[in-house]
Amino acid sequence: MPVNPSKSIWLLLAGILNIVVAVLAQTVAPGLASEFARGLLFGVGAALVLCGVMARHLPNAADASTPALRRRYMREYIPAMAGYVVAVLGSTWLLKQNVEDPSLRALVALAPVPFVALAMRAMVRHIRDTDEMQRRIEVESVSLATALASLGYFAAGLLQAAKVIDIPSSVAMIGVFPLICLVYGVAKVVIVRRYA
Repeated sequence: MPVNPSKSIWLLLAGILNIVVAVLAQTVAPGLASEFARGLLFGVGAALVLCGVMARHLPNAADASTPALRRRYMREYIPAMAGYVVAVLGSTWLLKQNVEDPSLRALVALAPVPFVALAMRAMVRHIRDTDEMQRRIEVESVSLATALASLGYFAAGLLQAAKVIDIPSSVAMIGVFPLICLVYGVAKVVIVRRYA
């Protein structure tokens, strides 16, 4: 059963609105919003657009697991991701405030990690407790995402070594998990459609 089309339309519209506001903030009033705020608006907008597009192609969540399992997953996953967002924003802000002590800088920089670990725990528990068919779809999606993200990073590493591209190592390292999540979402759409 497909997702309610109105939900995906609202996600798309919210994402487009965020992107438009980010672009207007940069072109019309560049001093009004900081570069960080514009980047955040653009990133959230792009994520919402992607979620809206994917929501149109994924089956209804009710087809994948029981209501009790979905409630437990949301109870565990949403607070973890909210904590992650707050921790990333807070640690980024704190690190720009000239925190000098290396151990304190390390502690602040690693603040988002426990929240990602909690989100991963929620995902693993959800996959473990779904039925056999849904587990197969999830495992194939995660496997394909990991393989494609690894291949992409390997290719980028070769291009970096050949001095064709120049990506800062911190950006490359931080991007591994989000890239795997993004490719997982796309892979899941393809795999679900194959089994449908």
